[in-house]
Amino acid sequence: MLQDFLTGLQFLTRLKFSHQTTWSPEIFGRSVRYFPLIGAIIGLSLVAVNIILGKHLPPNVLAVILIAVEIIITGGLHGDGLMDTADGIFSGRNRERMLEIMKDSRVGANGVMAFCLVVLLKWSLLMDMTPTHLITALFIMPVVSRFSMVVGITCFPYARPDGMGKAFAQYAGKKALLVAAVITGILVFLAGKFAFAGLAAALVFTLLFGKYVTGILGGLTGDAYGAITELSELVILFVFLIL
Repeated sequence: MLQDFLTGLQFLTRLKFSHQTTWSPEIFGRSVRYFPLIGAIIGLSLVAVNIILGKHLPPNVLAVILIAVEIIITGGLHGDGLMDTADGIFSGRNRERMLEIMKDSRVGANGVMAFCLVVLLKWSLLMDMTPTHLITALFIMPVVSRFSMVVGITCFPYARPDGMGKAFAQYAGKKALLVAAVITGILVFLAGKFAFAGLAAALVFTLLFGKYVTGILGGLTGDAYGAITELSELVILFVFLIL
């Protein structure tokens, strides 16, 4: 269990607590169930930064730092997925060409615009949130968004015949969804009623977005998982701001 957790932690973040040299599709698949717990580690890191710097910096600067810290912790993994997904599905090409575009390491105009808009929206939402709600939102946002990724992995087919994301989709299974749901439910319960609303909104978005992308590509890819994570974070922040 610890090894599976550390595998997920090293894949989703830059945090390294062990030197792992052996990787297998089965280990990747088993690590999926711990994604919300990994999100909690990211969330606690953001809360710590907010508490330490919140009293000394204006809201606009603090919001930029919080976004930068999350990108540093994750290595920009999910932002890269968002950009590749936008480049592919908005290219206007056929399915095979879309998948080729998404696999290309270069970033196109659609990807750049999508990433810039997401960062700008995230900055605005963080800056306009009350300090009390901001702490809860910072913690629960990575938790629920990583659970959204688990939903995407376990509830939708994989669009490619191979790829790293296929290991997650092939070996995670419904048990991973159940374990991740229990972990997420406990953390959301501890975070309060706004967190439940954020969870519900993120799940609705994930199912709609997953269905939309599946209708275009015939399934999801690793890049789509990253896009789900980034966009779910926006949905959660919107809910906290509105409530």
